[in-house]
Amino acid sequence: MPIIAENNSQPRVLIPAGNHIARCYEMIHIGTIIEATGLYAGKQVNKVRLSWETPEETHDFGKGPQPFSISQELTLSMHEKASLRKMLEGWRGKAFTEDEAKQFDVSKLLGKPCMLSVIHRMSAAGNAYVQISSVATLPKGFECPAQVNPSRLLSFDAFDQAIFAALPEFLRKKIEGSKEYAAMMNPAHTEGAEHKNIDSDPDHF
Repeated sequence: MPIIAENNSQPRVLIPAGNHIARCYEMIHIGTIIEATGLYAGKQVNKVRLSWETPEETHDFGKGPQPFSISQELTLSMHEKASLRKMLEGWRGKAFTEDEAKQFDVSKLLGKPCMLSVIHRMSAAGNAYVQISSVATLPKGFECPAQVNPSRLLSFDAFDQAIFAALPEFLRKKIEGSKEYAAMMNPAHTEGAEHKNIDSDPDHF
């Protein structure tokens, strides 16, 4: 009798391309790692991962209708040409002054609504994936529904082991390879990076 191995995995459901009302619900500080790909491949970069939910665009993933979740990794830099700064300026609907840009606490983004523009791309292996093309302020007259997913913040200033343990394995491995994680695990031998925050209005950034 033949012994048959089957592939029962279901194709990944992608959020539809287009504009979506969204809310930031998760911020994960990955830390300073060696960039593997892209323009800064081989260089040390301090990374953060932001995640948004789309409360008006849902799908039944097996537990009833739930919002899609989409994430983006960004370098923690407020340089005038940095992707993070450009994204934030589109999100807030105005440019940063140089004083505002000196330091910005990205944890202030948690709970903030926005309009995400999403596109579909194809990987070299022929797999479709989702990419955020822009983040903008909500147009007048639009409202974002109440948040569905609980807010999650992982920071090296107050490291939450429960949040860390719940992350996907690939993301945990990235964090474990960071300079900040090494400093936290062995503070006597590794000099950690100092992170300063800037105060801002609780409803705006």
